[in-house]
Amino acid sequence: MSKQFKLQKLQSEIEQLRSKMEEIASTYGYTSKESIQLSQELDYLLNEYQCISSCNKVPTR
Repeated sequence: MSKQFKLQKLQSEIEQLRSKMEEIASTYGYTSKESIQLSQELDYLLNEYQCISSCNKVPTR
C-alpha cells in the first residue's frame, strides 16, 4: 500500500471519527466515557497520520 493511499485512508477515518466524537460529546458531554474513548482513538489515528507523513513509522498501541 502506498504512503499516499495510507494517508488518504487515515484522513477519511479521522474525519469520520471526529464527526462521531462531536456527536457523542454534544449528547453525553465531553467528559463522558464514550467521548474520552473516541478522543483516545482519534489521538492514535492523528499520531499515526503524523508519523507516516513525517517519519514513515507507525506508533504501537
